[in-house]
Amino acid sequence: MTDNTTPPDDSASEGKPPATGYTLPPIPAAGSGATSLSSDAGPKPSGGKMPDGTAQRCGLIAIVGRPNVGKSTLLNALVGQKVSITSNKAQTTRHRITGVRTVEEAQFVFVDTPGFQTKHNAALNRNLNRTVHGVLSDVDLVLFVVEAGRFGLDDAKVLSLLPEDKPVVLIANKLDAVHRRAELAPWLKSMQERRNFSEFIPISAKKQSDVQRLFKILKPYLPEQEWFYDEDALTDRSEKFLASEIIREKLFRLTGDELPYTSTVVIDKWEDEGALRRISASIVVERDAHKGMVIGQGGELLKRIGSESRQELEHLMEGRVFLELWVKVRSGWADSEEHLRSYGYE
Repeated sequence: MTDNTTPPDDSASEGKPPATGYTLPPIPAAGSGATSLSSDAGPKPSGGKMPDGTAQRCGLIAIVGRPNVGKSTLLNALVGQKVSITSNKAQTTRHRITGVRTVEEAQFVFVDTPGFQTKHNAALNRNLNRTVHGVLSDVDLVLFVVEAGRFGLDDAKVLSLLPEDKPVVLIANKLDAVHRRAELAPWLKSMQERRNFSEFIPISAKKQSDVQRLFKILKPYLPEQEWFYDEDALTDRSEKFLASEIIREKLFRLTGDELPYTSTVVIDKWEDEGALRRISASIVVERDAHKGMVIGQGGELLKRIGSESRQELEHLMEGRVFLELWVKVRSGWADSEEHLRSYGYE
């Protein structure tokens, strides 16, 4: 099979102010490396205590809900950096993505999950639901995210699958989209009848003040124990994983609803040459027609996907990036357990 690509987009941004830099310190984690902002200021806590003797708190918090309620947007806001991609397309998040935020004595370890899949039975969807169930068995607290003022059949299916032995906080997201706040009162009453939620928190994930308020409410639910990660850790995912997610985000955003969600990105090659990273990645689709959608007329769409991805990767990694994109057809990959494993699905 012949693979199509645009010429490699290897132009580097010059003359820009330095971006926030990421490093990969040896932080023990579930992934293949922990991405963090370096910070050496101030005394370091140790032994489960802060310098003033205050006990540290740390806990795992799952973020669950049906697709497109804003889970990834909320995770990014809580962490303070992008660690999960956002898109209007359902099934955007496909992996268990851990985001870390340390606020004073409390370390919040957030786990973003795929939205529960209720409409299809492909291997990909079964894989996504297994991921969600696996997360829920491990956490200390569950954030059940819905759209403020809305609760449909898919929301109800997710709620029915939440464990009874875990505290569940109802997050009414997208509050900024509610034009008449008075209508929320009867909706809230109906939600309280569905489950005895530990908390009800209406927020807009795009509003920083709401995010800060959320930290204060959630802190008492974290067990008193030593932090799992260094103080400045952001995620347990590697730079390679984040790169594939960034490319996939651009793919979905720029193709809109035309391209089916059964498309993925695989990093084929990664080479570090000083401050330059040479990355070769494949966009995997299921049909030849999808391949044409991704490439676009004269290769223009693929070139744009590559250009926008490269710019964000250079900001993320604070260095030049040479990015080469290919488009490959792998029929039926989303319904093949073997393909899912080879593409990194858990």
